[in-house]
Amino acid sequence: MPGSASGAPLLVAQSLCLVRGGRELFRNLSLQLQAGQLWQVEGANGAGKTSLLRILAGLARYGFEGQVFRHAPLLYLGHQSAVKALLTPRENLAWHVSGEGRYDDAQIETALAGVGLCGYEDVPSHTLSAGQHRRVNLARLLLSNSPVWLLDEPFTAIDKSGVAELQSLLATHVGKGGAVVMTSHQALQVNCDVLFLNLGDGPGDRPGDGAYAGALA
Repeated sequence: MPGSASGAPLLVAQSLCLVRGGRELFRNLSLQLQAGQLWQVEGANGAGKTSLLRILAGLARYGFEGQVFRHAPLLYLGHQSAVKALLTPRENLAWHVSGEGRYDDAQIETALAGVGLCGYEDVPSHTLSAGQHRRVNLARLLLSNSPVWLLDEPFTAIDKSGVAELQSLLATHVGKGGAVVMTSHQALQVNCDVLFLNLGDGPGDRPGDGAYAGALA
């Protein structure tokens, strides 16, 4: 799963501005996402973190100003569960990754086992906990060939061991030349640098010109 061989950015956002309900959430926000980078988007509830990820992913095509250029395939995981209640984890995962490539049943089982769902592959998903639903979604990361991951609150509803496993997976992904932009309310404990994009304290703070990036070893 290579990143950009030429050193060119995998994703570029230029001069993004977003207004919701008559309130400016951010303005003049720009970002160049390079291979090997992990960005954590910070900000209070209502600051526009989810909206920013959806704009970067191409899921919000209207209601904002600025441009986004995507130079590599990406995978977006929202903070809401995308698990279909009547399908099993095996069926859910197979359906979600069907557009990314061909995966056999053994690969599906290995991915589910990798997120702690061994033995739950064929039970109806409506019998699973919220944390297990989240793990079904996160299993997509183990099968993804997309260099760019956009993750909205990926630690929601998963336990301490699941958080540790996911943080290890993030570090491995960027170490192999992938890139991540994610939101989270908790500090990351990863074996790589973390860059920060601060959207401020919410509506009325009008970040963008004042957004900063910093590195944490």
